[in-house]
Amino acid sequence: MKSLPLLAGLATLALGTLVHADAHSNLPPAVKARQAHMQLYAHNLGVLGGMAQEKIDYDAAAASAAAANLAALAQLDQSSYWPEGTDNGAIEGTRALPAIWTDFDGVMTASEGLIEASAAMSDVAGDGLDALKGAMRPLGQACSACHQDYRQRDN
Repeated sequence: MKSLPLLAGLATLALGTLVHADAHSNLPPAVKARQAHMQLYAHNLGVLGGMAQEKIDYDAAAASAAAANLAALAQLDQSSYWPEGTDNGAIEGTRALPAIWTDFDGVMTASEGLIEASAAMSDVAGDGLDALKGAMRPLGQACSACHQDYRQRDN
């Protein structure tokens, strides 16, 4: 009988996942890929941010791994994720603004900033909490540089 609540909880979680997946199943593969890439950014930033805010105990190995992941993600060629006609005005389920395609030079400049900031974080994340905290502001600013102009704001 103790397993019944567990099974019910797992069934609810599975159903919720399926409903969420179905809602996004009509998205083009490129949009799904870029959203997955952004989720990987968010996961690793969550680890680093949690440590920087001291909501998570600092762990040099985990910080180094998250920072290395960010640096690797920033280096990946993302050009196939951004075909024209996949902005939030053209399809439902994305927050990419049309400005991405009208100001691609600005996007590339923002991308270079993320590459530099994530590499800098990767260099120091394992060197202690103070070093990690010092690298968080430039990393956050690099993320914000793109989000401010090229991503629909949260409601």
